[in-house]
This record gives sequence, C-alpha cells and structure tokens, in this order.
Amino acid sequence: MKKSAYFILYLLFCFCIPISTWSQVKSSQEGPFPQLIIRGVTLINGDGSPPRGPIDIVIENNIITAIEVVGYPGVAISDANRPKLKKGGKELNAEGMYLLPGFIDMHGHIGGVAQGADWDYVFKLWMAHGITTVREPSGRGVEWSLNLKRKSAANEIIAPRLFIYTGFGQGSKKPISTAEMAREWVRNNAKKGADGVKFFGAEPEIMKAALDENKKLGLRSACHHAQLSVARWNVLNSARAGLTSMEHWYGLPEALFHDRTVQNYPLDYNYQNEQNRFEEAGKLWKQAAKPYSDHWNQVMNELLNLDFTIDPTFNIYEASRDLHRARRAEWHEDYTLPSLWRFYQPSKISHGSYWHDWGTEQEIEWKENYGLWMTFINEYKNRGGRVTAGSDSGFIFQLYGFAFIRELELLREAGFHPLEVIRSATLNGAEALGAEDKIGSVQIGKLADFILIEENPLKNLKVLYGTGAIRLTKENEVVRVGGVKYTIKDGIIYDAKALLKEVKLMVSEARKKEGFKLLQPGIKE
Repeated sequence: MKKSAYFILYLLFCFCIPISTWSQVKSSQEGPFPQLIIRGVTLINGDGSPPRGPIDIVIENNIITAIEVVGYPGVAISDANRPKLKKGGKELNAEGMYLLPGFIDMHGHIGGVAQGADWDYVFKLWMAHGITTVREPSGRGVEWSLNLKRKSAANEIIAPRLFIYTGFGQGSKKPISTAEMAREWVRNNAKKGADGVKFFGAEPEIMKAALDENKKLGLRSACHHAQLSVARWNVLNSARAGLTSMEHWYGLPEALFHDRTVQNYPLDYNYQNEQNRFEEAGKLWKQAAKPYSDHWNQVMNELLNLDFTIDPTFNIYEASRDLHRARRAEWHEDYTLPSLWRFYQPSKISHGSYWHDWGTEQEIEWKENYGLWMTFINEYKNRGGRVTAGSDSGFIFQLYGFAFIRELELLREAGFHPLEVIRSATLNGAEALGAEDKIGSVQIGKLADFILIEENPLKNLKVLYGTGAIRLTKENEVVRVGGVKYTIKDGIIYDAKALLKEVKLMVSEARKKEGFKLLQPGIKE
C-alpha cells in the first residue's frame, strides 16, 4: 500500500469518520476571492422592486462594487460592455438563475441540548436554505453563542452571521428582583458583547428599567410575552418602554382586549400542562377586539407610530392546526436526527410536545386563530409596519432551514405578495437588526450575502425547500426541481446541495449507530 493511502486511513481513524461517509462528502465551499463576478442573473432584490435581468454583479473583497444590466431577456448577451475579470478573480456563470439577498432568520435557536442538535448540524441546514444571517433569541449562554459568532465572522466555520440576544437574567447569580438589578444585568450583557436582549416578561418596574437601560446603550430587544406576566405587561407596555420587536403573538391579543383584562382561562387550567396552555392559546384571538374595530385600529396605529417590529413565527405553531401535516413533512425522513425526533414526541416534559390528546376540535380553534392573527399581520404590513421572518425551529416538528421556507409560505397565506414575502425575509430583518447598511438587499457597498437558485421562487416558494418542488415533465416524468444551488456569505460560495448531503450523512450515521427507525407517534414495529 502506498504511503498516501496509509495517510488517508490514519486521518479516518483519528477523526472517527466512517469510510462510507468520507467518500461521499465533497468540498462544499469556494473562496473568498479578491474579485467575484456573478454573471447573467435575474435579480430579485429585497427592497420590493420587481425582478430584472440579465445582470452582472461584481464583488471585491466581500463588498458589492457594481451591479450592471448586461442585456435583455431572450437576447444573447454581448461581452463587449460586461465587467472585466481581474487576475485572481472568480467568475460564476449564473445565466438563467435567480439571485436574492441572503435570508435573515429573526428567530433561530442554535440547536439545543434537549434536542441533541449541535451547531454544525443546525448551521448547515440554515446555510443550505440560503439563510446567511440569524438572530438568536437566547440560547445556551452568551459566551457560548458569542464564541460561535466570532468564528462565523472570521469564516472559520460554515455558519450564518449571528446576532446574539441574551435571555434576560441569563447567567445572573440571583433572580433579578429590583429595577437596579435589571439595569446592572443589562449593562453587563452589553459589556460581554451581546447584540441585544430577549425578554419573556417580568414585573412591570423591572421590565421598564431593563428596557430603558437597554435603549440608552443603543441595543435592540425582542420579547416573547409569556402568559405569566402578560396580564400586567402586554405588547403595548413593552413598545412604549422601548422594546424594538415582539416574537410570536403573545401579548398582542391581550393589548387588543376591550371587554376583559385576562384571558378566559378555564378554572381547572394549569400553565405547566402544555396541552392546557396551547389548547387555550388557540382560542385567544377570538377574545380580542374584532378586526378593523376602533380599539383594534388604535392599538395597531400606536405600534406603527413606535416603529415596532413584529416577527410572527407562524410556522412554529402550525402543528396546532394540522398535526398530521407537520409530523409527516417529508424532510424528517432524511434530515431529522433521532434525538430531535424523540424530542418532538408527545410528552409532559419536553417543551412544545403537547400532544396529550390533540384532535379535530383543537385544530379547528387554531385554524380560526390563524385567520385572525394573519389578518392583523397583513394589515400591519399594509399600513407600513415592519414584519420579519423567523422560524423558532427545533420544536413542534419544525426543522431548521426547512421551517424558515415554510414561514415564507405562511406569510404568503396571510396575504403578502411574494415580493413582500422576500422583503420580510431580507431587508425588513436587516432593518430590525440595525444592519440595513450591510445586508438585506443587493446594493453597491453592501456585503456579498446572496442566494442563487435555478427556479423562480416568486412563482413557487416551494422551490426554496432543500427537497425542492414536484413537477411533471412533458414526457410525463415526475421530477424534483429547485433547492438553493449556491449560498454566498461574505463572498464565499457554498454548494447548498452539498451541505444538505453532509447533513443527510450526519443523520444516517446517527441512525445507524442507534439502530434507529423513524416511526410516527404510538406506532410500534
């Protein structure tokens, strides 16, 4: 045996990589380059403007330096006036492809210990779906997350750029019980380098102090208005105190109450029983003021005046209105880890696994809930409000990357034009993060974060799924089309389909190791 062969076997042994896995995984990235020219694309910008092309886009050292219209649809492109490639540059022929700004997931948890999902698995699923920026709204700890943020910024790992919002009170030696303790925690969080704070609610004087201090420091904020505090502190209270964005919808119906002050809880309700919690949550929007009523309009107008951002995360509750659909999503077969699948199963312990006795009646309530919720969000957008796209994956049968694309479909269901959907997923997120000068749209001077895809996502958002969309050819053959072809972040070209193959191999090896077979809840072999 040659020395080179021995060396390869040595590497395989040292890194515990199965030979079958090693032979199938190929390099999934190229660059960065001093100059990168992407040739002949149709540009779908994130600013709401219509598609146009063919266009050549020039990037130099990760900065967009030129966006040149180089012809007309259906007409051969003349090379005479196209941007010239410099020595050492890279040319990417993308004729016939569509280019979008990199997606921004405004609610992305970097895996989870309970889910058994580590950062490498999560990041590759995100990047494979064109997600180049993620806001993490609390996670395993600010130091852990900031370490990954530094590695991502240096492109030492395959990862989206990260904005870290620490969970309020996380890392504190004592529960925060005074306004001054709240201010001190916020100051320390800023010193550590966090980008903002994620709140879940607290005593009014504590929320007011923390938000005020955070605003003084110029940091941004998000809040999941948990039901334990929302009766005295809803979305309007937060927005008035300086909160910059809300997540989900908790706290919004409560701000819209006009004939009550608390949710109509059954008298045997127990918040720790998640079947109770989510079943009753599905009845909440019906208890709010009716759409377009005086109070409904008053609340919306105040939030608009405060330049408040709403990140609805429609997808994460979709199993509540159609459990069968969520648990049978086709990507689970190849891309969901055994540990994550177990976490999703009915449980009285795992968060979001509230399928103790979930049926038709609960789903009907949730479908009506969605109708009212979507009406508010669509009208908020129509009146100039900022709506972003977030997934909250890793819970309730929602898988990283795939769930973000589902969120885009649900924004479309809510009434958004496909161009408005893309804007929510790109420029709106950048504005909410205070990073619109760097990312969110394709403009000269911005960073090179892009998605390249061979299908038109405006005609069918499903082509953005890693598993693609189903199509029938003229020859009556069923084929899969789409899936992101290239994700470009910081001018580095990532083969999105190769990243998905790597994830598929991770999952395959984990299943082989455990002898795991994916079975639906309650099914025995």
